[in-house]
Amino acid sequence: MKDRGYYKNFGGAFLPEILVATFDELVETFQTAKNDPGFWEEYLDIMSTYSCRPTPITFAQNLTRHFGGARIYIKREDLNHTGAHKANNVIGQGLLVKRMGKTRVIAETGAGQHGVATATMAARFGFKCTIYMGEVDVQRQRPNVFWMERLGAEVITVKEGTRILKDAINESFRDWVTHMDTTHYVLGTACGPHPFPEMVSYFQSIIGQEARKQILEQAGGLPGRVYACVGGGSNALGIFKAFLDDPVDLVGVEAGGEGLETGRHASRLSSKDSSIGVAQGYKTYFLQDNDGQMRETHSVAAGLDYVGVSPILAQYAETGRIRFEAATDREVVDALSLTIQKEGLIPALESAHAFAQAFKEAPAMTPEDIVLINQSGRGDKDIFTIADAFADPKWQAFIKEKAEGYHA
Repeated sequence: MKDRGYYKNFGGAFLPEILVATFDELVETFQTAKNDPGFWEEYLDIMSTYSCRPTPITFAQNLTRHFGGARIYIKREDLNHTGAHKANNVIGQGLLVKRMGKTRVIAETGAGQHGVATATMAARFGFKCTIYMGEVDVQRQRPNVFWMERLGAEVITVKEGTRILKDAINESFRDWVTHMDTTHYVLGTACGPHPFPEMVSYFQSIIGQEARKQILEQAGGLPGRVYACVGGGSNALGIFKAFLDDPVDLVGVEAGGEGLETGRHASRLSSKDSSIGVAQGYKTYFLQDNDGQMRETHSVAAGLDYVGVSPILAQYAETGRIRFEAATDREVVDALSLTIQKEGLIPALESAHAFAQAFKEAPAMTPEDIVLINQSGRGDKDIFTIADAFADPKWQAFIKEKAEGYHA
């Protein structure tokens, strides 16, 4: 277990002195809230009346028939408000912000789902909101930028570095240092300095709590394997946490990008390209060079191209409790296409990594076996990215027509 924010050899809180008092306040507020039964009750009440909890589990009968192996069930986090698991974390942190008496929230976002969720939470609770987003992600996630701004958030485009998620996190920390008295940083994944890994996984644990009960009721037993995509690790920890003490194979699926052999990927725990380091306030595996400089990452999914990974997952990787695999962009697009056609479900590209790995393994299993896939988000709002991934000619013609219309 953790000790002062450590998970075996990973985690910690490597902070500039100016942020120590702010983190002490956050740790104290979080621990007090955890020990208050009324806090979790308030959280569940909001999630059940404002969001869509409990989200259901769907039996994928057509995919099960298609592969002829294990029975495939899907945890439907895409039905959560704002279309992903991100709402679980931001609503929880929003309640902590109220307890601390702060009036402004900031956040980073890659795929845009955390940004939309944070802007939604800010609108719900009446906070001012600023979202940092890398320029590359702004370009490929324009619909999400549109909704963040409509929700009242200021979206700041980060043009430094590789202009993706890690750079947005850096800018968020810079903002926080200068506005600590009024502002809380709503970190979107189970990374960063303590208490963020513990805090984010605590709020996301609602996924697994529901899923374990539901799969026992619907399938009549525990799953043999549970699959989740892994960027920072919040949705994976959310569903895995409930099954850690069960004889269940937990499989985290990272972004294999163009293939591990190409170097153009974002696989920290399923490749040999990462090493242990300290960055952005915590210790974990990072994709870095021999000088400790962070390497460029690649994924078809904007939310999975983070250069680090949760220290909690790093611990479970070393102990072998969680198995980590990688799915390539091509495998992900194929899995997404098959899921849409067979089940009428549209997973986010991030979530489709979990589907891709499950599809590789399910055919070798038997009908007595159960697999559970965490559909961490929906893909319909990521239509620009998904349409580009499919290279759909009609979509490309539509975009060209629109662009020409604007310049006419």
